[in-house]
Amino acid sequence: MISDHLMQWVELSKEEHTQKFWRVVNEMRSEGHDMERETYINILERFVKRKMLQDAVDLYEFSMLGGNKPSVQDCTFLLKKIVVSKELDMDLFLKVLQVFKANGNILTNANLDAIIKSLTSVGRMTECNRILAAMEEAGYVPTGSSQSNIAFKLTRGGKTREATYLMEKMVASEHSSDYSTWMSLIKGYCVARDLDEACKSFREMVDKEGASSAGPALDLLVGTYCRKNRPLDAYNFLVEMVIGKGLSPWHTTYKALTSKLLAKKHFKQALGVMDMMKHQGYPPDLDSFVGYLSRTGRADDAVIFSQAMTSKRFPATSVFLRLFEAYLKAGRRTEAQDFLSKCPRYIRNHADVLNLFCSTQSGVTRTAAVAV
Repeated sequence: MISDHLMQWVELSKEEHTQKFWRVVNEMRSEGHDMERETYINILERFVKRKMLQDAVDLYEFSMLGGNKPSVQDCTFLLKKIVVSKELDMDLFLKVLQVFKANGNILTNANLDAIIKSLTSVGRMTECNRILAAMEEAGYVPTGSSQSNIAFKLTRGGKTREATYLMEKMVASEHSSDYSTWMSLIKGYCVARDLDEACKSFREMVDKEGASSAGPALDLLVGTYCRKNRPLDAYNFLVEMVIGKGLSPWHTTYKALTSKLLAKKHFKQALGVMDMMKHQGYPPDLDSFVGYLSRTGRADDAVIFSQAMTSKRFPATSVFLRLFEAYLKAGRRTEAQDFLSKCPRYIRNHADVLNLFCSTQSGVTRTAAVAV
């Protein structure tokens, strides 16, 4: 072993002595000596510190042929240093991978994740497809989680061209895409607030993967539109997907959109959402509609809502009572009475309805008397 020559090796690894260093290394190998782990680490670190990556890779290859082979972490360390160097040298990158593979090692998600993190740190995510292709050439099999991670980072960073290439390659490969990768792709666009690309990707996902598991991504898109105060755009997109593509959004998706539409006084569109909910078998978002109608809705709006919310001629009496109570509680007695006058006779004559109006009228009268 060469432990006695550690300091000599370290000094020889300076750039001006590189040729002499390699001559000595090869001579000692030919004499049957091997390189100690500590020696290897010290020299490797000095090469990397001086940005002598070619020599660092050659040292890695040399050590792999000896008895004290570098660890898996050493491979990852070198790959990370190569991708953050001033100029990405893919030949060096490939060489490390080939040496690693030739010694029976297998690349994993951990290797890729570490490399992607390094690429991100130097703003070089545009190179991720080349990196991924090189790793696949060395036997790496992409998993859903690794593809999802890359897709998200690309779209979040506005790298649309690279993200499109990734998805096209993935769909065409035997390791086909899945919903989790598409979801990550769309999520990245949403984080970047590029909803046009997010919607485009969603449409592609539905065309390629079907509509059965599109609920989470659709919920994400609608929620992002709503947070950007664009509920009408969310509504139009939802109509396109539900009516045009036959998607079945979550109940919570419908409710969130209904609330935001009514907050922006888009009553007609909120009714449209309720109609889609009804056809899907969901109950209406009664809380949002009652809150809206009691604050700003006219009696005619309440009539339209009560007729539209059910497939029957009229909704349950409890719905009318709740609307009357909300109007009266909001101090809009005139609107409540106007709505009552437009209700069917059995509602106008219902005992609970009459009691509600009488009790609130008595309360108003008592309050007025005290004030006098």
